[in-house]
Amino acid sequence: MDTCNARASSQEISTWKFQPPKLVIFFTPHSSMAIALLPHYIPFNPQNTNFNSFQSHYRCSSTFTCSATTSEALSAKRHLLSLISDQERGLKTLRDPKKRSEIVEAVDAMAVLGQDMVTTGDSLSATWRLLWTTEKEQLFIIEKAPVFGTRAGDVLQVIDVENRTLNNVITFPPSGVFFVRSTIEIASSQRVNFRFTSAVLRGKDWEFPLPPYGQGWFESVYLDEDIRVVKDIRGDYLVVDRAPYAWKE
Repeated sequence: MDTCNARASSQEISTWKFQPPKLVIFFTPHSSMAIALLPHYIPFNPQNTNFNSFQSHYRCSSTFTCSATTSEALSAKRHLLSLISDQERGLKTLRDPKKRSEIVEAVDAMAVLGQDMVTTGDSLSATWRLLWTTEKEQLFIIEKAPVFGTRAGDVLQVIDVENRTLNNVITFPPSGVFFVRSTIEIASSQRVNFRFTSAVLRGKDWEFPLPPYGQGWFESVYLDEDIRVVKDIRGDYLVVDRAPYAWKE
């Protein structure tokens, strides 16, 4: 799910098709997420995010360098979460330019509030779950996965700052998963560079390794105990929350 790097041209997007089983893999050079569609239908019970459940426990500490008061940050965050709460992770936004502009404006407001934050410290380490994005590759999979007989579950970024690792994950409940392993390097107070190292498409009783390639960077322009707001060089945006579980390979 990061999403943060130079935009690839249509010629740069490569597609592999394997028969059997039917399998389609999309790799986008310089994008932090490669995308897979599993070959068969897997039942899916969506885990709906309760956007009203975020607590007002934002606080400034040694973990966060803050430029905004608690009330300002809480108000801006509530506004952003309200705007994206009915957008189906960004699918509806694709067809509504006015709504997109409103959300991007709210994202920019969060970036202003977070301009003095250090977002590349230990607080970045977490299992982050996609709430909303403008990245068309990810939204394509979320929307089109049923055509290929499956459904996309949680889309995750699993970051470990201490061990310098990033896993980009697309789940296909109950047992399917596609993930790309990366190494990361802290470039600044808000920017992280990454490089792909390997990729795996895994089902219940099988596993298929894939050859990843590419590198890039992302900037977490706002981060607190609930959410993270990301911008990238491609001009895409990402809003994620801390998942209520820790994803493991």
